[in-house]
Amino acid sequence: MPGDASPEAAGPPGAVLQAEVRDALAGLAARLDREHERAAHREAVIDRLHEENQRLRRGELQAMLEPVRAALYRLHDQARRESSRLADPGLADPPGPEQTAQLLQAVADDVADALARLGVERFTVEPGAPYDASRHRPVAVTPVGDRMRDGTVTAVQSDGFEQSGKVLRKAAVSVGRLDDAADEDAANKGVGDEDAGDKADDAPGTGANGAGRPAGDGSNRLRGAARGATMNSGQANSAKTSSGKTNSALGTDR
Repeated sequence: MPGDASPEAAGPPGAVLQAEVRDALAGLAARLDREHERAAHREAVIDRLHEENQRLRRGELQAMLEPVRAALYRLHDQARRESSRLADPGLADPPGPEQTAQLLQAVADDVADALARLGVERFTVEPGAPYDASRHRPVAVTPVGDRMRDGTVTAVQSDGFEQSGKVLRKAAVSVGRLDDAADEDAANKGVGDEDAGDKADDAPGTGANGAGRPAGDGSNRLRGAARGATMNSGQANSAKTSSGKTNSALGTDR
């Protein structure tokens, strides 16, 4: 009967299955080994590219710093020459303030030239220019008595630097602020001067109402002429009124 088959009859199919599983596992192991080798190769390529990238970056950085080194070389040589010249015992003419200022200006120009080679430009600010918060850094406030100087640059402490239109460092400036007390004093002084001029016109011996000759031929004569014209007009109006004719002073007819 089929159900009475012995265990030996089922042996060959089980061995075949085991052989197939063994072969499949061997293939998977081989594929894993190949993938491991490929991953190791990729890691080696990545490490080599990273090293080359770092070497290129160091080379670019050194190339960018070359102008700075050249400027520092010049500053070093210039400082050593000036130091040797000043330390010379036979120096008969020591440098004056003007020569010292020129030397320091040359040092500043060399530094600005080195920064320009790196793409950093220096910009200057002139006193009297309007204060710009995007380009100026206020370091001091200067009281001013003129309204036109309120909110303007009164002094420059240091220049600014920018790169491709972007401000890297703002210029340090002093900003003028209107002094209310000084402005009020100036206004009061102007009013006092005007009152003094009016009093001088009416002073005895100098003004138009005095007995003496007028001090000037400007406003005094004009004021005297105006007063004379007013008096003549008043007399004419009085005469017309007494005769029953038109009264120009009141603007009505009687």
